Amino acid sequence: MNFGRVFLGGLLAGLILNIGEFLLNTKVLGPQMMAFFSQHGFKNPGSNFIICAVILTFILGIVAVWLYALIRPRLGPGVKTAIVAAFILWFGIYLYSGIIGMLLFGTPMNMLIIGCVWGLVEYIIATIAGAWVYTEA
Repeated sequence: MNFGRVFLGGLLAGLILNIGEFLLNTKVLGPQMMAFFSQHGFKNPGSNFIICAVILTFILGIVAVWLYALIRPRLGPGVKTAIVAAFILWFGIYLYSGIIGMLLFGTPMNMLIIGCVWGLVEYIIATIAGAWVYTEA
């Protein structure tokens, strides 16, 4: 496994994921999220949260490309394998936590659906881009 390429591809994937998360959480769902936070007495995310979220999202990009590299010998190189890796991460991150959040905090169904669909597309695009950078040698 080429860990240097995992890291580089992961940074690209993480950048794409961070841009997607910024757009989702500010432009697409921002007003709904702020209303939901206010309605339930949640404080607005501060700079510490944002810094942590950005760093963790870059790490998720690296994990996406690492997962791609791990399953590549079994499924072969290419877009199909990147989509499989993206789907695995999306299920574990978006779908699972979205449903848990909906049940625990009462997140509205439309926010869950929009977030999950957005996340699936975002993870597929990011993982394909990161996989494009990855090479074995």
